[in-house]
Order: sequence, then structure tokens, then C-alpha cells
Amino acid sequence: MLKNELRKKYQLLRSQLSEHAVEEMSLDIANQLVTLPLWELKYFHVFLPILEKKEVDTEFILHVLAGKDKDIVVSKSDFSRMDMTHFLLTDSTKFAKNRYGISEPVDGLEVPVAKIDVVFVPLLAFDKLGHRVGYGKGFYDTFLMECKPETLKIGLSFFEAEDSIEDVWEGDQKLDYCITPKTVYKF
Repeated sequence: MLKNELRKKYQLLRSQLSEHAVEEMSLDIANQLVTLPLWELKYFHVFLPILEKKEVDTEFILHVLAGKDKDIVVSKSDFSRMDMTHFLLTDSTKFAKNRYGISEPVDGLEVPVAKIDVVFVPLLAFDKLGHRVGYGKGFYDTFLMECKPETLKIGLSFFEAEDSIEDVWEGDQKLDYCITPKTVYKF
């Protein structure tokens, strides 16, 4: 399928999920995460979900990371430059929602991209080769291109992989893993 078709399909599928289903599947994804061989790494970038769009609720992942004493990084988007600035999540981090409903840090200790070891990547769909479909703005592709080559890119999805995404282009950044409530895909 083409990216635009996949966007429509998976936005519709997500819109049909109950709040309870989103919570249960998000917890299942967090439980799958603990099986991955990445716990020697230090800096973990976590997206904060747009709950109205029924994205994977990363609160459970935040608890896992905090329990393992990891440094958690969250981002603030700049829509004029189409990029993100990354901040260390601390007890004193204050958040505000941007115009798209995304909770973002107001300010804080900036973390250079070169320090980030793992990035949890939001997506609408992904395929069996590790390609992903997001909302189409390119924020994560740009961010992932800036990361060091060994940074792990882990997608989070309520749904299983598509066979293929037909219109992948050279700037699309492939995932290393994708976690669903039932499966861990390794690419």
C-alpha cells in the first residue's frame, strides 16, 4: 500500500479503539520492551503521545525506564524549522501542549542528539522491512538522520506489520525494532 492509504487506514483503526484497549495494549508494549537487549544503554528518547489520536501511551515505558534509572529525553518541536530540540526529563520539567496537542517541555537541560542511545519512534504503520509511516511532516526522519549510526530506533504500534510500503524514499529512516502488543519485530 501507499503511505497515504496506510495513514487513512491506521488512523481509522486507531480511532475505533476504546480508551481501555489503548491502555491495555500500551501496557503490553511496555512489557514486550523489557525483553530487548538494550538495558546497558543510558539515554532513551521517548515521544509523548497525542492521546486524542490514540497513540501508544508511553507512560508505562517511562515507568520502566525510571525504574531502571535511565536518562529520559523528551522533545519540543519547532514547526518553523521543522526540527526538534531535546531535553532531559527531570522532576522539575514543566510541560505545555502545542497547537497540535503534543505535550512538550517548556525548557530544561538540552541533550545533544549525539548522546541519545535509543529512540522510541511514533508511527501509524510499518512494514516487515522496518519502514514506517508517520503523519508525513518528516520530524522523526530528520531527527533520526542526526542520530549516531548505532542509535537504536524502536517503533511502537498497536497493529502488526504490513507486508510492504510501496512508496519508500531514500530519506526514510528504517527501524531496528518495532514492538506491538504481541510481537517484537527485529529488522
